[in-house]
Amino acid sequence: MAYVYMLECRDGSFYVGLTRHDWLETRVGEHQNGTFDGYTAARRPVQLIWAQHYDRIVDAIAMERRLKGWSRAKKQALVRGDFDALPGLSRRRAGKPK
Repeated sequence: MAYVYMLECRDGSFYVGLTRHDWLETRVGEHQNGTFDGYTAARRPVQLIWAQHYDRIVDAIAMERRLKGWSRAKKQALVRGDFDALPGLSRRRAGKPK
């Protein structure tokens, strides 16, 4: 069992992470407290804006990797629950090589 989660940092940037078991609240608290050095430590406070539970860790790892490759606009659509917008945000921008 695992969670993939997204935080919004003080500077408006997004952080995508993964935690095992039921430790989502604990893990977000660690980010909030700056327990570990890393991306969020210098960008506190942070706010949990999205999380999804997965029964299988391999599925959570796959989703975390996928989200890390998404554009900001696509992440924002996910957070809003605007699932209809996701396919359009996946298309290559005009003028970009295929």
